[in-house]
Amino acid sequence: MSAQETVSGPADWRAAGDRIDTLIAASAAGGAVARERSEELVRLVTDFYGAGLERLLGLVHEHGRLDDEVLAALAADDLVASLLLVHGLHPYGVETRVEEALESVRPYLGSHGGDVELLGVTADGVVTLRLLGSCDGCPSSSATLKLAVRSAVEAAAPEITGIEVEAPAAGGAGGPGPLVTVDSLFSRLHEAASAPGDGGSSWEAVPGLDALEPGGVRHFTAGAIPVLACRIGSDLFAFRDWCARCERSLEGAVPARRLGGASGDGVLRCPGCRAHYDVRRAGACLDEDGLHLDPLPLLVDGPTVSVAVPAPVSA
Repeated sequence: MSAQETVSGPADWRAAGDRIDTLIAASAAGGAVARERSEELVRLVTDFYGAGLERLLGLVHEHGRLDDEVLAALAADDLVASLLLVHGLHPYGVETRVEEALESVRPYLGSHGGDVELLGVTADGVVTLRLLGSCDGCPSSSATLKLAVRSAVEAAAPEITGIEVEAPAAGGAGGPGPLVTVDSLFSRLHEAASAPGDGGSSWEAVPGLDALEPGGVRHFTAGAIPVLACRIGSDLFAFRDWCARCERSLEGAVPARRLGGASGDGVLRCPGCRAHYDVRRAGACLDEDGLHLDPLPLLVDGPTVSVAVPAPVSA
C-alpha cells in the first residue's frame, strides 16, 4: 500500500488483511527464513500498534470518557472491534459477544419455529448451544445451522476453540439428546449439501437492506437468484421470489395481517394466483398443504445484511 492510499471502508480494510496474508505466503518462495522474517515483521508491527491502542484506551479511561456509550460504539464498529479483538482489548467478554451474535440470527430461526440458547462458554473456549423448537421439514434447516449460527458466532468471537450443539431428542421428548461437536455436525450437513444437484450456498451482501422499513418489500437478485425480502415489525425475512403455486414472481405482494391474526402477523399474497404465505412460518402456504415459499437465511452484521443463496449447479 502506497503512502497515498488509505483504508477507508470495510471492503478496503478486509482487502488489506487478505493482502497481508498473500504477501506472507508469497515470501515463502524465498525460503523458510524469508517467511519467518515476514511473520516476525508483521507480529512486531501489530504488537507496536496494539500497545499504542491499549495506551489510548487507558488515557481515555483515566479522563472519564470511556463510558458505556463509547464502549458500545467501539464494539459496534467492525474495524475497531476487530483490532480490539486482536489485542485482547474488546470491551465485551466472549459470552456477551456470542449472545449478541445469536440475537442477530434469532429472527431467521424464529421464522422456522426454532430458537437457540447459549448454555455457556468453557474455560478453554468451547461454546455450548442448545437448539430449541423445531426446524424439521424446513427446506433450509441445514443452511440455518451451517451458515447462520456458526458464521455469526465465529465472526463475533474468533478466539473460540469450538462449538458444541445440544439438540432435542428425536420426537421432541425425553430431554436433550447427545452433545455433538460442531465439526461432526457440520461435516454431515456439508455432505448433504454436496449431494448431486446441490452446489452449496454462499453469502451475498445486500447494500441498504438494513434500512427496509416495517411492512416494506424489496425485490433484488443475489447471485443468480431472484429474491424477495420483507420486514415484519423489526424482523427481516428473505425468500426466493417465486410463488410455489403459480410459479411466478411475487412482484407487487405486500405483507398484511390476517383477519383475527396476532400483532406482528405477516402474510404475503401472490398477486397472480392469490395464494397466501405465512412469513413467520418459513413461508408456509395457508391455502394448500405442502406448499411453501423457499426461505433464504439472513445474517445481520451491523449495517450489513447478507443473504445465503444456493451456488449455481454445475452441468
